[in-house]
Amino acid sequence: MDVSSIEILGITVLEPAATISDLVVSAVCFYAFYKLKKLNRKDYSFKYFNYFFLSMGIATLFGGLIGHAFIYAFDFAWKLPGWLTSMVSISLLERASIKHAKNRLKPKIAKTYEIINIVELLVVMAITFTTLDFFYVEIHSGFGLNVIILPIQLYIYVKTKDEASKLFLIGIGTTIISAFFFKTQISLNYWIDYLAISHTFMAIAAYIFYRACLKIRPQN
Repeated sequence: MDVSSIEILGITVLEPAATISDLVVSAVCFYAFYKLKKLNRKDYSFKYFNYFFLSMGIATLFGGLIGHAFIYAFDFAWKLPGWLTSMVSISLLERASIKHAKNRLKPKIAKTYEIINIVELLVVMAITFTTLDFFYVEIHSGFGLNVIILPIQLYIYVKTKDEASKLFLIGIGTTIISAFFFKTQISLNYWIDYLAISHTFMAIAAYIFYRACLKIRPQN
């Protein structure tokens, strides 16, 4: 497939739109981390949500620069750090949702979720590391968002009409739109391709998640 590229000061940048949109995701995540960190909240759910933004910001920064813009200067395996960091990020979001629901879930159910959260991450990371196949990163993200986070946040919202959970559900819906463009590879044109569109919806979802975090009630 022909890959778009531009030259800046004699330096070739591949997939400029995908790169820029990845960096936008990173900027949103770093902004969210900075703002949430300043609140100095001590509850575990809030901390996990906060470090989700930090790790996702690092992952998309790495992905934009090495995974897209300058991949020609690196071995393909250099995509792994960004991939693996993004997987940790999704697991942090899972763990944050579990802690967010801790006062509403039965202890055994919460514990089961926590075990699945760790085991699934380790297994899929190992498979991804050995296969160098992004498909397993997608599997991990889809599992975390739709099997762990979605039902937990939906349960909280149905039970309490919690505004944070409502926003998390909207954010998850936005990630589904992002995944749709990624999988169908629907592009606007040669320059604005499916990656750029997918990343744009990721940035929107990240901002919605940030707004959701601001609505989380303090917990012991």
